Amino acid sequence: MKRLILKTLAAAVAMTAFGIAQAQTRTIKFANQNAKGHPIVMGMEKFGQLVEARSGGRLKVNVFAGGALGGDQANVSALQGGTLEMASMNSGIFASLVKDFAIYDFPFLFGNPREADAVVDGPFGKAMHAKLEDKGLVGLGYYELGFRHITNSKRAIAKVDDVAGLKLRVIPNPINVDWVNALGANPTPLPFPEVYAALEQKAIDGQENPVATIKGAKLFEVQKYITLTNHQYNPQSIIVSKKFWDTLSAADRKVLEDAARESIGYQRTQSRAALQSGLEDLKKAGMQVTELSPAEVTKLREKMKPVIAKHSATVGEATVKAMMGELDKLRK
Repeated sequence: MKRLILKTLAAAVAMTAFGIAQAQTRTIKFANQNAKGHPIVMGMEKFGQLVEARSGGRLKVNVFAGGALGGDQANVSALQGGTLEMASMNSGIFASLVKDFAIYDFPFLFGNPREADAVVDGPFGKAMHAKLEDKGLVGLGYYELGFRHITNSKRAIAKVDDVAGLKLRVIPNPINVDWVNALGANPTPLPFPEVYAALEQKAIDGQENPVATIKGAKLFEVQKYITLTNHQYNPQSIIVSKKFWDTLSAADRKVLEDAARESIGYQRTQSRAALQSGLEDLKKAGMQVTELSPAEVTKLREKMKPVIAKHSATVGEATVKAMMGELDKLRK
C-alpha cells in the first residue's frame, strides 16, 4: 500500500512538473510582408534564435514571411485581438491608429541612414511607440526597410514629368496617395501581397519600394524600369500584441527586449550590405536603372513640399517640431 501511495504521489508530482513546463513554453507567431531572405525577415529570424537561446527554449518564435498571415492591416487587427503575437511593418501604417505616425512617411524626411537611426533609436522613436500602447500594441524598436524607389513597366523615368499618367501602387494611407497625385500619377492603394499579381495582370503600371523588397518579391519579373529616387525612408516597427505582452513575466519581457535590440543591429547591417549587390542583381535580371539628375531631384522635392505642408497640419505641430528639432541637432 505504501509503495502504491508513493508511486501515485511521484506520478502526480511528475505530471504537475510537466504541466508547469508546458505552461511556461510559449510559441510566438511573428509576421511580415517580405519574402524569406529579405533583410527584414533575416532580422526576425535572428530575433527568434536569440529569444529561444536566452529563454532556454521556453519561448519559441515562428516567423511567417511573405504575407502568409495576411496584409498589414489584417496583422494589426490580429495583434490587437491577441491572435497574433508579433509583427514588423512600416511605421507609417500606424497613422490609421495614431495620426502622428504619418510623419514617418514624409517624403525626403531623412537624408541618410545615420539620421534615421539616431531619430528612431532615440527619445523621439521611443515616444512614438509609447503612443501605441493604448491601442493594444507594444513597440520594441525599429528595423529598416530603407529608401524607396519607383519601378514601372511602361517607360524609363529620367525626368519627374515622366511619372505623370502612371498607375502606381502605394501603401494604403493618405500621404502616399497625395504624393503620387502631386506627380500627376494615379495612386492605387493595395496590400503588399497583392502587388505582384496586379503588376503581372497589368492592373497597375508600377510601384515603389526599396531595392531589397523589389528583389525579394521578384518584381523584376514584371517590371522593366527602376528609377533611384530615394523619395522616402521606411523605419519598420517591431510590434508585440499588448494582450500577449501582458501575460509575460518581467523576465520574459526582458528576453524579448534584449533580443529585439540585438537583432536590430544585425538587421540594419544586412539591409545596408544588400543594397549594392541587390541593385546589381536587378540589372542582371534585366531591369533598366535610371538615376535622376540633381536638377530633377530638386524638382521632385519641390513637388513634395505642398504634400508635406498638408500632412504637417494633420500630424500635429508638436510631433513635427520634435522631429525637425532632432534632425536639426544631427545636421549641426
